[in-house]
Amino acid sequence: MTIVFAIFLLTMLVITAVAIVQSSNLFVSVMLTSIFSLLMSTNFFVLDAADVALTEAAVGAGITTVIFLSALALTATQEKPNRSGRGIALIVVGLTASLIIYATFDKPRLGDPDAPVHQHVAPYYLDNTMEQMGFPNVVTAVLSSYRGYDTLGEVFVVFAACIGVLFILDARTGTGPKYVTRKMTGLRHHLIPQVVGRILVPFIVLFGLYVQFHGEYGPGGGFQAGAIIATAFILYSLLEGEQAALRAVPRSAQLGLVICGALMFGMVGVLCMIMGGEFLDYSVLMENPVTARQIGIIVIEAGVGMAVCGAMLSIFHAFAARSAEDTDEAV
Repeated sequence: MTIVFAIFLLTMLVITAVAIVQSSNLFVSVMLTSIFSLLMSTNFFVLDAADVALTEAAVGAGITTVIFLSALALTATQEKPNRSGRGIALIVVGLTASLIIYATFDKPRLGDPDAPVHQHVAPYYLDNTMEQMGFPNVVTAVLSSYRGYDTLGEVFVVFAACIGVLFILDARTGTGPKYVTRKMTGLRHHLIPQVVGRILVPFIVLFGLYVQFHGEYGPGGGFQAGAIIATAFILYSLLEGEQAALRAVPRSAQLGLVICGALMFGMVGVLCMIMGGEFLDYSVLMENPVTARQIGIIVIEAGVGMAVCGAMLSIFHAFAARSAEDTDEAV
């Protein structure tokens, strides 16, 4: 039954992808992209990758869709026709698809315990996570401790992406007329979205905090929690308008979350070195190494959540401010 459902999901993914490419209406393409992300999230759940599924649902189907819609306000509604080079594009896509399909012929069976990927460091993680970390979630242990360097790099990639978008959109943090968003009043005059949204916002934040601080024992962690909490504030912005959202979380606070989150992660590693250990070796933070690792992971996961939440909010408000500016100029 799982195989049948997986084939159904794959079929829907292909149909949605073709529809995205074929659609010339940019709004339709954005909506189809959101559907594609939801299908991918479902596929990750089928493959027991709950952590990745949470991230895909929150970021791909949620925040990214809203940011695309904000960016769409800066463009035309229809894609500009461009017929040149379609033959070359079809040939490249066909060759790439054929190569990928050919490579799958030698792929191990799904869930095969004897697959090469399970014969290297994976058994070590599975055998030692509970003893060394004191919690059962192997994914959190890998991302936060065993592969802490990689996660630190990902946090600074998020930081760099946020700064890059702000530079591109010229999103200054002043309060001048460029950011007087009098046209963006949200959905105040729509009763049903207002009532439902106001009920959902606190529960979304609460769920985000649960995901943040329960990531050691279930699916979740800083990346997922940051995206979920950012979703709540973006929903609040859509309901109440840009100015109300900025009063709740000012631009300076958003950038502060990004900077402090990245610095918090790095400073934990520096503190480990000061106390005689290696960079991100949490075991030296306290006398009990298991407790020390747990505390270190909680702190760096909090930093990840802060950085992701701040980056998502900063990018969203950068697009929203530019959209409002263009609307005012048109008026």
